Amino acid sequence: MAQLHDLRLRLLVQQESERIVDTLPDGLDLSVIQARCLCWLALLAEAHEDSANDAVAEGDTDQAMAWFADSMRLRDVIQVVSSIEIPIPGACEDDDADASAEGPLAA
Repeated sequence: MAQLHDLRLRLLVQQESERIVDTLPDGLDLSVIQARCLCWLALLAEAHEDSANDAVAEGDTDQAMAWFADSMRLRDVIQVVSSIEIPIPGACEDDDADASAEGPLAA
């Protein structure tokens, strides 16, 4: 079940990244967007962990478990986002035949 969820999440993120590539101007670097997203996701995960620790200190175990579960989901998303291979701009257009033989290019 977890593998299915992970696969579904990967597909969703990959489809969204392809949609973004199709709608963005040529000068925008997706690797920069990916890095910024990872920074924000890491901050959110850390904030959720801090909230979980605060809830434990207050004795609210149910809320602590909810915050902890959210932080784990964010960590899963971080793993998925960091595993996305960002194509090098222009390389896919010029080397379509080579790319299919060698596999996707990663930034």
